Amino acid sequence: MPVLSFGKFSLVAALLIAFGAAAEAAPVRAVALHGKPLFNDDFTAFPYVNPDAPKGGKLTLGVLGSYENVNPLIVGGTPASGIREFVIEGLMARSLDEPFTLYGLLAETIDIADDRKSVTFNLNPAARFSDRTPVTPEDVINSFQLLKDKGRPNHRTYFAKVTKAEKVGDRGIRFTFEDANDRELPLILGVMPVFAAHATTADEFASASMTPLVGSGPYTVSKIDAGRAISYRRDPDYWGKDLPVNRGRFNFDDIRFDYYRDASTMFEAFKAGNIDLRLEEDPGRWASGYDIPAVHDGRIIKAEFDIGLPAGMTALVFNTRRPIFSDPRVRRALMTLFDFEWCNRTLYNGLFKRTESYFERSYLASTGHPADAYEKNLLAPFPDAVRPEIMAGTYRFPTSDGSGQDRPNQKAAFALLKEAGMVLKNGRMVNGATGQPLSFEILANSNAQEALLLSYARSLAPLGIVARVRLVDSAQYQARLTEFDFDMIQNTWASSLSPGNEQLFRWSEKTADAKGSFNYAGVKNPAADAMIEAMLAANTEVDFISSVHALDRVLLSGDYVVPLFYTPRQWVPYWARLKHPEKTPLFGYSVDTWWTETK
Repeated sequence: MPVLSFGKFSLVAALLIAFGAAAEAAPVRAVALHGKPLFNDDFTAFPYVNPDAPKGGKLTLGVLGSYENVNPLIVGGTPASGIREFVIEGLMARSLDEPFTLYGLLAETIDIADDRKSVTFNLNPAARFSDRTPVTPEDVINSFQLLKDKGRPNHRTYFAKVTKAEKVGDRGIRFTFEDANDRELPLILGVMPVFAAHATTADEFASASMTPLVGSGPYTVSKIDAGRAISYRRDPDYWGKDLPVNRGRFNFDDIRFDYYRDASTMFEAFKAGNIDLRLEEDPGRWASGYDIPAVHDGRIIKAEFDIGLPAGMTALVFNTRRPIFSDPRVRRALMTLFDFEWCNRTLYNGLFKRTESYFERSYLASTGHPADAYEKNLLAPFPDAVRPEIMAGTYRFPTSDGSGQDRPNQKAAFALLKEAGMVLKNGRMVNGATGQPLSFEILANSNAQEALLLSYARSLAPLGIVARVRLVDSAQYQARLTEFDFDMIQNTWASSLSPGNEQLFRWSEKTADAKGSFNYAGVKNPAADAMIEAMLAANTEVDFISSVHALDRVLLSGDYVVPLFYTPRQWVPYWARLKHPEKTPLFGYSVDTWWTETK
């Protein structure tokens, strides 16, 4: 991806290169992936916070499911909520009002070499862990090494591109890269989580446990009720409380996450006042479920927040590792049979919009736009990777009459299945060569998914296709996802305006068989890998956008998912004692900027 340019080489830098030393640009306190940071070095607070927000009070949030681990940085058990957000910090802090811009936090400055083959961070001398020990270069290097060797597949994938991590001077850390092809990597290292080396070993880090890592963040874990709840206490002596990136944030004295086994119970807990705030994702509930006295008299506020990020891809995901889904014509037929119009009208009060891109609701979506010359050049080595109608930008997902049994779509799906060698025999769709029925299981982990999944299964039945919905608890669900032990799931891949290395974790052949990756579909497509590489290496914003469009077209042409829908805004009901800033950032509402009325 493109990143902030630091100008032409100086004579001194050129001489350093000539003598074999790394060419460093001037250290800066902020860096943007596109263009320049919005805020100067003397900014005092982000514009989407209330810098005078009072401290105090308690915030209780609800989480569906359970947890088995308080280390979110490894593969092993469902992690507890809040650790990464409140306990463990990165070297730099991300602005929520810019696509991808970082400002100083643990590191005061970032220094990207002019040849882009290294980046150096210089630590803030005031930075301290919660046990009051200083944050040192050794802690940063140890965190990096553990994440690279034993962390989640995304960290292992990103950090495999780093060939050397070394201490520079008293407070500096330099990371050297294998090449300069990944322009996002310096910023990825900037948000790398850092934890105390003296408080964990390699074996302890890699094992799921209920002992939290020692971080430098504004909160510490105050209570663990394994699988049921986890509580955090604000550190009154937090080292970074007066930094511009933190002013007006982290206002609650206590934050608690309560876990619920099903969505209905969690909703009842909110109405009873046991949960303070929730993000509503069910249009039916948003339309009619809040017709209660607490809303009518103003004790609960139904707020809608604008969000400037792409909606991403919410979809039913084919596990293409399964032979039953190996033929894209079968997958396309099953996609054709999804009746969005009926589901949206009947189940969701017409409040959803259809997802048609992996970067929906943004200028990064390829739909409706023909491929430009840059895209065509990128895709030229892969002539069969993109269908003509998707290359032309004219493709649209099938629409229906909203009856739930659309005859034209059924005929189109039947034709695709017949082309794939399937036949209808005794009322069952089977493989004409092997006799194997077209039958599969849809794995779910919440009651909220059931209505949609059961309606989809019913829409397949007239063509003799059997889809069974199986509901499991959160622990079993997570374990099966980690092992790719499913036929189909419902999943959301969130997106940003600066997609980058996380795309490797979702679509690269290298992660298709890496347990714990988000490549749930099992994508092994050289064209997808090439488009991601082009995106990471793009020198200009225009080339970057074209590279994302090209990746979008490749993924859409692969028929890896049944795209579902998205909400146009964020629906957030909350109890009126909570307050939030007037301005909503690009990323949408952020609870760490909220506060509560104190008496």
